[in-house]
Amino acid sequence: MKITDLLKAEGIKVGASASDQMDAIDQLVALQDASGNIADKAAYKEAILKRESEFSTAVGDGIAIPHAKTSAVKQPGLAAMTVPGGVDWKAPDGGNSDLMFMIAAPEGEANTHLEILANLSAMLMHEEFANALRAAKTPQEFLKVIDDAEAERNAEKAAAAPAAGSNGPDILAITACPTGIAHTYMAAENLEKKAAEMGLTLKAETQGSAGAKNVLTAEEIANCKGIIIAADKNVDRARFAGKQVYVTNVSAGINEPEKLINIILNNEAPVQEGTVGAASAGAAQSEGIGSQIYKHLMNGVSHMLPFVIGGGILTAIAFLVDMGAAGTAAYGSSTPVAAFFKNIGGVAFDMMLPILAGYIAMSIADRPGLAPGIVGGLLAKSGISFATLGVAGLTTAVTSADLNDLTSLDAVVKLFETADANAATVAATTVSGGFLAALAAGFLAGYMTLGIEKMCDKLPEALEGIKPILLYPLLGILAIGVVMFALNPIFGMINTAMNNFLEGLGNGGAGAVVLGAVVGGMMSIDFGGPFNKASYVFSTGLLASGTEMGQIVMASCMVGGMVPPIVIALSTTFFKNKWSKADRDAGLVNYIMGLSFISEGAIPFAAADPGHVIPTCVVGSAVAGALSAAFGCTSPAPHGGAWVIAVIGNPVMWFVALVVGSAVGALLLSFWKKPVEE
Repeated sequence: MKITDLLKAEGIKVGASASDQMDAIDQLVALQDASGNIADKAAYKEAILKRESEFSTAVGDGIAIPHAKTSAVKQPGLAAMTVPGGVDWKAPDGGNSDLMFMIAAPEGEANTHLEILANLSAMLMHEEFANALRAAKTPQEFLKVIDDAEAERNAEKAAAAPAAGSNGPDILAITACPTGIAHTYMAAENLEKKAAEMGLTLKAETQGSAGAKNVLTAEEIANCKGIIIAADKNVDRARFAGKQVYVTNVSAGINEPEKLINIILNNEAPVQEGTVGAASAGAAQSEGIGSQIYKHLMNGVSHMLPFVIGGGILTAIAFLVDMGAAGTAAYGSSTPVAAFFKNIGGVAFDMMLPILAGYIAMSIADRPGLAPGIVGGLLAKSGISFATLGVAGLTTAVTSADLNDLTSLDAVVKLFETADANAATVAATTVSGGFLAALAAGFLAGYMTLGIEKMCDKLPEALEGIKPILLYPLLGILAIGVVMFALNPIFGMINTAMNNFLEGLGNGGAGAVVLGAVVGGMMSIDFGGPFNKASYVFSTGLLASGTEMGQIVMASCMVGGMVPPIVIALSTTFFKNKWSKADRDAGLVNYIMGLSFISEGAIPFAAADPGHVIPTCVVGSAVAGALSAAFGCTSPAPHGGAWVIAVIGNPVMWFVALVVGSAVGALLLSFWKKPVEE
């Protein structure tokens, strides 16, 4: 698809006259209507004006790009107009706008037309191209200027050599605007263009409506001088820990690229908070299958945790206010107040598996994967299967089928036809596949959505607009539904067997002690890294099962995660000769961080002396986790540390486990570590 596939001669007016901005907008809307792009002129104009009210779509140098993404648009399209003398469009440079492109984008997910519009936006940043458009005498000449420039740009891209230097770009950037249609790409183009003029290499990641493009890699982040974020929406900066990051609006990226670049070159930007170690570790990972799977998994986990923590603590409050019913079947909901907290917490907690699966799928397939992932997670939680619906023989047929063929409707229909239609109704009970089933649903939904997108690439270009709003969600949800109906019984059996095994370890037995030591010790291996998160997610998954063993493991996990900061705090308090004054001062804060279950408080000390700090903290955490399990301590809350001790089962011994584990770790660290000289 070319730019001129979206811009027709009837949508162009050259040498027009407009009294003001509103008159120009009215004429451009009329051109969109004449091109057959919009279904409702009034609604489309309203969307255009709403976008203008956020901030002007004039970008300076006489260019304005009004745009809207709305259901009033029938098909993606462009309208263009030149107005000699121009009109006041509230441009950042104060000048009039005499070259205007109006964009009509239909609601939905990423479409091919958005990439075309991105190319146009970038091309308008080149003065010679914009001047050639202004000089056009007819719509046909206007179109020829665009075709010639686009062909030249594509040829330049194809012939472009890799960026000079083995360490990647000098400077990185992220550009984004609320609609992600025009300004996102114009800012990226201007930043890259200005950097090249200054003899530098700059790579810009664009976070537009078509999804993130030109994504920055961990290696590039590790080796760059700094990052410019020119965006009018929130951009996650966690991956830039330890690097200087300058945040501004997208208009600055368009109009002041040299100023932004110099801020990075002169080291005037603030350094992003966080741990350099985490960023370096990410840079060291190769983008192999294992690292990709881990990245997708962590995307799901990071979005899931707020539901787990918020819902879990609200549930814990329900138990706290209902202490009078402790030991009864109604404990936690015997009073209206308790029932209120428990119901809200339960709803939030129930979202854990769907959110996990949904954001794993979204990490794999971008936004088209979100709906199939969430539906897959809900199906995994429900445990519904073909047998539950009373269709005997269908489960076997689906399980033996080639899952790669289930993305077509004919294959699904054939699958049902192969089932034994005369079989008796099967009386079956649903068994949730739990955490494992949700993980599988997320990955399956993501990769199946990618397959569906690839399959839809062969469809006519006229169907581009309906792919994200109709085909992707319909086929994706159908496909994951068929697969999860087939696989749920298998995951249900696995989940049941695992829970039975863990229940057999309970009641303070040796198995529970070992498990408590393992989950507790893992919390101190990397203080918030993969091992820490694996232990925490495993424990919260067991907690969600509603068993006593799940609460035992959760108590061991939490106390294990509280130990590392307290180990540091105790050592810096009572063994002052082993630490510098700065360390001793910083160590005091770790009392609060440890009691609050914030393991990351130990990271600065572990980064400075990993050989001593990490092993001793692991031992202390393992001791605390084992003792908690041995004492039969339980926690209905997945977070909160000492602040939720009122709902901890056997709270005195749980606190004893915390003190003993922390003391063991502190003593080992303090005797092993050599004294320091001030």
